[in-house]
Amino acid sequence: MNISVVIPLLNEQDSLTELYDWIAKVMQSNHFSYEIIFIDDGSTDNSWQIISQLASQNNHVKGIRFFKNFGKSQALHAGFEKAKGNVVITMDADLQDNPDEIPELYNMITNGGYDLVSGWKKKRYDSVIAKNLPSKLFNWAARKTSGVKLNDFNCGLKAYHLNVVKNIDVNGEMHRYIPVLSKNAGFTKIGEKIVQHQARKYGETKFGMNRFVHGFLDLITIWFLSRFGKRPMHLFGALGFIMFTIGFGFAFYLGIDKLFLNPTGRLITERPQFYIALSTMVIGTQFFVAGFLGEIVLRTKQGKKRYYIKKELNFN
Repeated sequence: MNISVVIPLLNEQDSLTELYDWIAKVMQSNHFSYEIIFIDDGSTDNSWQIISQLASQNNHVKGIRFFKNFGKSQALHAGFEKAKGNVVITMDADLQDNPDEIPELYNMITNGGYDLVSGWKKKRYDSVIAKNLPSKLFNWAARKTSGVKLNDFNCGLKAYHLNVVKNIDVNGEMHRYIPVLSKNAGFTKIGEKIVQHQARKYGETKFGMNRFVHGFLDLITIWFLSRFGKRPMHLFGALGFIMFTIGFGFAFYLGIDKLFLNPTGRLITERPQFYIALSTMVIGTQFFVAGFLGEIVLRTKQGKKRYYIKKELNFN
């Protein structure tokens, strides 16, 4: 199979039929073998009924329905688990991503040798204050922190070699950082393509300003996990050693001063250096304990399901 199109969605009943027709037209005109995987992330409208109808009419359409809204990352993970195409295309269901971009994205993966190609919505039809400016700041921080030189990390339109989606773990709200996850997994040939952004035709956006706050917090998380996720003691142990050494140094100084230099001076407990020594030694010990606990958790953790599927369509 040439292409798997993975589409997570939440309450997009108005756009699904039009989106399917558009994708099918592109696939047929380019003679691609394909599948379209819709992941209904707990919709409360008629989205699943429309997906079911499309699946009953066309075996190319496949559906996954969650019991409730688990989030876009979990929806993508479920789609990636089922995808069979040599190239996996992700896109949003709101018609803001243009399916006409698919052939060139496919070509960049198959003939250009890329592991991942991310769309770049250079010209956007969103609010400048509410979305464009925060997005530019977010993307700048992501580039500086991750070392992945992309202009638009959060673009839903991306293409992946099948090996990439089968070897990365998208969880939490890490869908924004799939290029970073891919780089950390060893898939370093990451490209970018300017894609057409279209104004939303139906409904309202599901994302508010809080997504940028969450995005920055997730960026800190992925920075930490990429460097210390498999060796937490390296970070906490180093911090603990530094803090404990500072505290021990103050304590040693106070002992020498009291025993030999100024035996008749103030009591040790009346000197501020005593509390610095005590605090830093306690904090250093806590860092060591945190490192040990992190190592124990890392070695004993077991896989836990992050989402629950209610129904599937057309999967053999």
